[in-house]
Amino acid sequence: MGEKQQRLAFEFRQHRGSAGLHRAGCQTRRIPCPVMADDVLDYSQPGPFTSLDATQLQLIESLPDDPVGICAAAQGLVIQPADATAVGIGEARLAEKNIRPVSELIAALIALGPSPLHQARTPETRVIGTCRHFATIACAFLRARGIPSRARCGFGTYFLEGCGVDHWITEYWNADQRRWVRVDTEHLGKTYVEHPEDLASGEFLTGGEAWVQYRQGLVDGQKFGVAGVDFAWGPAEISGNVVRDLAALCKREMLNWDEWGRMTDAYQGKTGPDYDELIDEVADACSKDDPPTLTRLFAREHLAVPHGMAG
Repeated sequence: MGEKQQRLAFEFRQHRGSAGLHRAGCQTRRIPCPVMADDVLDYSQPGPFTSLDATQLQLIESLPDDPVGICAAAQGLVIQPADATAVGIGEARLAEKNIRPVSELIAALIALGPSPLHQARTPETRVIGTCRHFATIACAFLRARGIPSRARCGFGTYFLEGCGVDHWITEYWNADQRRWVRVDTEHLGKTYVEHPEDLASGEFLTGGEAWVQYRQGLVDGQKFGVAGVDFAWGPAEISGNVVRDLAALCKREMLNWDEWGRMTDAYQGKTGPDYDELIDEVADACSKDDPPTLTRLFAREHLAVPHGMAG
């Protein structure tokens, strides 16, 4: 876990200063795949941050056909900021981790080298990003193939014993099994968990799932946060990820450190029961996968992503 702690500490100290972070919740559920009639939440179609242009679509034609293979290809395109620094990549490139749209991440990759996107790249020819970038690039590739998929914001429970550590993963819809399959795209082939290609119940908690457990007294909210960052632990970290996961479910996959609405107030301890009740409502909606409710909530004050951040 030392390596993971260093990575997360590096990422968030660069961006959060003395502020706070995200939310949790995750399980594999056997539910109908939600698709809205107007395609707003058709997860087989790209959103603002997961759209690729015609040239980029040609570049992914050689990707594997299976969802896990597609996620594995995405894994080979990203390098964590701390790892980039360790291999001598210059500080000027660290700004790549602030890129939200996958199309811009792909453009950065092509500028770094002409290697096909289905081949793992050398460290210096990978784009610098976080767990969010691994998950969202995979999501973009899956959607480009018409495979329903989502990036999810929450907490991994397999990095630090007894803790939920801020993390993003990818989900894809398995039509035969009628369930969302959760893939830890960043850690495929690694040993943090036995099956990163199909996370077991409780191994990853979306923001909403972690919030529900916290509110029911099933978990200690102080044990959820960012490894290696002392100030980024506590219930506000969970509530922040609840809002980020709502945005991701509404196809706005924000950066780990993006804050809007009342997030900053929550991190600073300036919210009360009314905000907790709002987060209760969001967590419940995310668990039910009801597109009209999700989009209605996402349009509300304190939850909607500001125009300048929305892409």
